[in-house]
Amino acid sequence: MDTFALIVTIGVALGFTYTNGFHDSANAIATSVSTRALTPRAALAMAAVMNLAGAFMGSGVAKTVSEGIIATPEGGKGMGILFAALVGAIIWNLVTWYFGLPSSSSHALFGGMVGAALAGGTAVYWSGVLDKIVIPMLTSPVIGLIVGYLVMCAILWLFRRSNPHKAKRGFRIAQTVSAAGMALGHGLQDAQKTMGIVVMALVISGHETYSDPIPVWVKLVCALMLSLGTYAGGWRIMRTLGRKIIELDPPQGFAAETTGASIMFGSAFLFHAPISTTHVITSAIMGVGATKRVKAVRWGVAKNIVLGWFITMPAAALVAAGSFWIVNLAFG
Repeated sequence: MDTFALIVTIGVALGFTYTNGFHDSANAIATSVSTRALTPRAALAMAAVMNLAGAFMGSGVAKTVSEGIIATPEGGKGMGILFAALVGAIIWNLVTWYFGLPSSSSHALFGGMVGAALAGGTAVYWSGVLDKIVIPMLTSPVIGLIVGYLVMCAILWLFRRSNPHKAKRGFRIAQTVSAAGMALGHGLQDAQKTMGIVVMALVISGHETYSDPIPVWVKLVCALMLSLGTYAGGWRIMRTLGRKIIELDPPQGFAAETTGASIMFGSAFLFHAPISTTHVITSAIMGVGATKRVKAVRWGVAKNIVLGWFITMPAAALVAAGSFWIVNLAFG
């Protein structure tokens, strides 16, 4: 196996993690920034640290990504498939970031893997795609919407006799904790996805087997790149999540973040399912906003976001397939 190809593939994987960080930083902190619970830079610094910590909290999602979606390709062609999958995911992340669309970096990666695998003649585990990607993709936003709505209803009932100004001050402080939980969940979920890709590259090159534990250096570099990307910030998407769907107040921001963090921890530890943090927090914001009044949610913006979710996987798959064709033409 060409060591150069391995190094390049791992480098591109870390580049994807960086784009994942700045693309998804909005997920963790947009609500806290929009309600002025935290200043933007303080929120980004907190999110970067919590992402780093979250990356060391588990490995179930990484195992699903490395073994449960496509068959491990072999040799130089296999490394080309991984490379093309990552290029497809990075390009789609940059396109959606440019348009301020909170699409899923995770589904861009999975779409890239499937597209490159099909183009390279590698088996796709369709049952794994269905169980671990498609079903969570369809159910997690619905769960986020319903749980967000219920959590906000509970907050409204519990604090129905409280002074509104004092309650908002309290929730503004509480949001620092819920935003930290959201960032921790993001690190737990998204850093592991790149770990799974790097492990697959090491298995293809013969340096690791799937029975080996994930090397500490892999965890560390993936966590660091996710944190650096998070600190770089994705202001375009932050504006969409924090202001365009609904104008959030501190109790609503707390409810949305608490809902999102709870779902991410539950899915990672109970089901080892690589769910989209973007889908969860966006749907939670919609559910929380619907308690105000249904028309308070800007459903036109929400519709565009949801349409983006549905085209992310096929779009990233097409770009990845095209990338594999170019790689194969140049080096095959």
